[in-house]
Amino acid sequence: MADSFVVAGVSTMKGLAYSFVILLLSHAPAHSRGTGDMGVLIERASSSVQIVETSNNSSLARVSGLGDLSHASLVYSRDARFAYVFGRDGGLTKVDILSAEITARTLQSGNSIGGAISQDGRLVAVSNYEPGGVKVFNADTLELVADIPASYGSGDLRSKVIGLVDAPGQKFVFTLWDAGEIWVLDMSDQSAPKIEKFRDIGRNPYDALITPDGRYYIAGLFGEDGMALLDLWNPSAGVKRILPNYGKGEQKLPVYKMPHLEGWAVAGDLAFVPAVGRHEVLVINMRSWQEAGRIKVHGQPIFVMARPDGRQVWVNFALPDNDTIQVIDTQSLSIVTQLKPGKGVLHMEFEPRGEEVWLSVRDEDRVEIYDTQTFKRKAFLPATKPSGIFFTSRAHRIGL
Repeated sequence: MADSFVVAGVSTMKGLAYSFVILLLSHAPAHSRGTGDMGVLIERASSSVQIVETSNNSSLARVSGLGDLSHASLVYSRDARFAYVFGRDGGLTKVDILSAEITARTLQSGNSIGGAISQDGRLVAVSNYEPGGVKVFNADTLELVADIPASYGSGDLRSKVIGLVDAPGQKFVFTLWDAGEIWVLDMSDQSAPKIEKFRDIGRNPYDALITPDGRYYIAGLFGEDGMALLDLWNPSAGVKRILPNYGKGEQKLPVYKMPHLEGWAVAGDLAFVPAVGRHEVLVINMRSWQEAGRIKVHGQPIFVMARPDGRQVWVNFALPDNDTIQVIDTQSLSIVTQLKPGKGVLHMEFEPRGEEVWLSVRDEDRVEIYDTQTFKRKAFLPATKPSGIFFTSRAHRIGL
């Protein structure tokens, strides 16, 4: 009797466990999946974003109603579930990429140009043209935490703010276009934000980046040749000018589109950046911060982006050359291939380990996906005037 009781008990327990698993599965959310292979495409003309995945290169959903996305960018929450979309109309929209729905939205200014998320993921900051300044929001609720006007001069002037990035220590760093200044905003105490200002960095800083380790913040200068570098480990040393004469004595070309420094192409000790108004990619030695070379390219470079392993740098261009991509080998500093994906290649994004790269081809309403070893097109996805492409791997990288 005892043996039959044990067997019956085991059978009963297995049955209960099986029923419990079935109960759990029946109540699991329909969108239950990991987000590590997901991403968001900006569809600039239709106020929408497309949610995609990179394991099978497919589209999952579309979310509409995000306002003016003509110069939109986004960052991800710490868990890579929520995308915070920064619209040109000042809209800040929180999108759940698993359920494909807007969970919060606020029109926080009249003209916005980008944003960043704090080191701990609790704060989202937005840089604004109108009125010039930075606003900081609670990442969960989008409630306003801090309003930092970009006042300069006698205090009655407001500057456009660009180049906003996150930095270690619950800090945000940004530049003032009109004032020629870099500000470091410390939000470690939300009730008492602290600002450190660095003045006279150069004329009209147009964009900026932070190195992947969060140490160096570099602002490109539009009003003069050169760049401004701030060592965040040693801020008391002030701002250092680098590459001060890279265009001196040479005929300047009209600038058809401002280059972006966001990609921050790094390969070993070398950095690759677009030259303003020139058909060149500049190579910088990051140990000495001296010029290490120039690479002649097809047109005026916009994005200069490194494959995750640093072996390749992919470059796209401003009009009239925005149908072209060139790939630079970072060992030989030579161009190894040239592609013609179509008219209006606006942005590039590498898959997390770099085996494929996605290109937005705005004027032909599609996104193309290329193998980075063979340079062959692997797939394409229809998209309505696509621009920025953002994968969730950005959630765990400084400055992106």
